[in-house]
Amino acid sequence: MNNIYWESFKTFFKIGMFTLGGGYAMIPIIEEEVVNRHRWVDKEEMLDLIAIAQSCPGVFAINISIFVGYKLRKVRGAIATALGTALPSFLIILAIAMFFHQFEDNRYIAAMFRGIRPAVVALIAVPTFNLGKSAQLNRFTVWIPVVSALLIWLLGVSPIWIIIAAGLGGYIWGKLRVHD
Repeated sequence: MNNIYWESFKTFFKIGMFTLGGGYAMIPIIEEEVVNRHRWVDKEEMLDLIAIAQSCPGVFAINISIFVGYKLRKVRGAIATALGTALPSFLIILAIAMFFHQFEDNRYIAAMFRGIRPAVVALIAVPTFNLGKSAQLNRFTVWIPVVSALLIWLLGVSPIWIIIAAGLGGYIWGKLRVHD
């Protein structure tokens, strides 16, 4: 029998190796490993975890890993998955800090990073569309994420206010629907 602590650590270590673009770019990898491969959570629960992880302070990928680890084996599971997620970034940053001065002006390295940027945009776009489908957006609700994004992007509204307004709106909507 596989040790769940070691298995979850390895899984999130592998996920942590692909942090290019941040936590949102990791969503497809996390979903593939956690939902499809290991079946530690289902798709609906994953959507909830993403929403909660976005709302909590801290690093998005670490938050999701903690939630999954806690579900698997409480505090010890959360520690295993959090370490698995954070350790690759820590090691990569440590290596870069040690050797950056040797290749900071290298045109090949600069070109490589310019090539990675468009791929990161795609890695963020795909889970965004998948989240939209999972959230069951329709012609009546699609305005919510569009207006939220425009408020943040064009007017500089803090995402915190958007989250608070969305939470209050959902609460009020739920109260109104109960009385229908």
